[in-house]
Amino acid sequence: MTVDNIRKQYQAAGHDHLFTFWSNISDSERETLTRQLENLDVERVNRIYKKAIASEKEAANPEPIEPLPVGACESVVNDPANEKKWRSEGLKAIARGEVGVLLMAGGQGTRLGSSAPKGCYDIGLPSHKSLFQYQAERIARLQVVAEEECSKPAGSVVIPWYVMTSGPTRRETEAFFTKNNFFGLDPKNVIFFEQGTLPCLTADGKIMLESTSRVAVAPDGNGGLYAATRAPLSESDSATVLDDLTRRGILYVHAYCVDNCLVKVADPVFLGYCISKQADCAAKVVPKTSPSESVGVVACRGDKFSVVEYSEISKEQAELRNPRTGELAFNAANIANHFYTTSYLRSIESFEDDLAFHIARKKIPTVDLETGGAVKPNKPNGMKLELFVFDVFPFTKRFAVLEVARNEEFSPLKNAPGTGADDPDTSRRDLLAQHKRFLERAGAQVKDGVEIELSPLVSYAGEGLDTLKGKTFTKSGYVENIVELDALL
Repeated sequence: MTVDNIRKQYQAAGHDHLFTFWSNISDSERETLTRQLENLDVERVNRIYKKAIASEKEAANPEPIEPLPVGACESVVNDPANEKKWRSEGLKAIARGEVGVLLMAGGQGTRLGSSAPKGCYDIGLPSHKSLFQYQAERIARLQVVAEEECSKPAGSVVIPWYVMTSGPTRRETEAFFTKNNFFGLDPKNVIFFEQGTLPCLTADGKIMLESTSRVAVAPDGNGGLYAATRAPLSESDSATVLDDLTRRGILYVHAYCVDNCLVKVADPVFLGYCISKQADCAAKVVPKTSPSESVGVVACRGDKFSVVEYSEISKEQAELRNPRTGELAFNAANIANHFYTTSYLRSIESFEDDLAFHIARKKIPTVDLETGGAVKPNKPNGMKLELFVFDVFPFTKRFAVLEVARNEEFSPLKNAPGTGADDPDTSRRDLLAQHKRFLERAGAQVKDGVEIELSPLVSYAGEGLDTLKGKTFTKSGYVENIVELDALL
């Protein structure tokens, strides 16, 4: 498209001010600005702004919040029969090559004191493995488990891994995987793609300039995942994640966030549950630790499934209990762990305009349109627009919820070392405690004070440890295969 046509398009959309400094900037700066504007769907930006403003006004009179209806949520806690049945169903889907994994890994470890992608972080385990490595090795082990339990040839089962990065983290993430030989996975089955961005806007919806030749942008939230699956994988590859899922015959997708060290990647139990329910979309949840825990819960808003933020739940609602079970009525804590059918992911484009982006009012560095001088505001002067991954829930016809045990599946890494909650120390503690439980469930004993780290390549979820029955471990250590455990007796 020519510059004149781009300018006419932006003029018609009410954003001609972006060309204010055109006559004063260099040819290379003009080229940068032109490329940025050409890649931006300005009409979509206007639609998103209008919907976000209207939704914010509607939020002043929200629909009533109700707990999940009876039967909407099932639990694997203390239900070994169903767990076994769902696991078998999920493993069969994996063995048929119908399962892919989508990782949301766009964030940096800023709160952890690191500028690297969060998945590169070492939580202090004896092995010093990163979060990325742990998740890669869980995929590798699960492929083997599916082969063995479904009588498939060795090396024949593949779980493709779609890794969503962001502009600031993509290059470093790809370099980290390359440096570490993709942690033993075949590089052609690890597909990188990038979370999108949206322009920052003024209060009246005008696109902001970061400099005289560059639009100010911000990530579009983890719900940007959906649009990102439709975008080209890179400048040199016009294929999309949705194209790749279709090409491979992937029917079911497990999506999760990188910062949970206990995540069961491509969890066959969750997959089997969702498949048996014929769900289009589903959420895995854990019970709240207390009525006042600051966590969103899966509940109903009106007659639709939704994630309700803790700030929207009154003290009385938070403390309300189910008279039959004694559990909290609003108990299904959201852990950003989801299931989708590929056909559902593809359908999201058809209702994307109905999704309301959330407004975050921020201090955004910009330029004075009169002088071109830099402006560093000391109070919010604009807005960033974000979609959350759970914003699609109300639009799902067949939705399912599965409750799992928190100590087995959820230990988020959010805070700086030494915080005492959701930090590297609690992640390390929770993972090593799980490995101790794996050993004890297999019939082994672990002496007090002994810490043993099991590589995910040894066991995905406690399976394959039957030969340890009756053994007592007296030494701490880390093992890459089951034979090495003998040295810790």
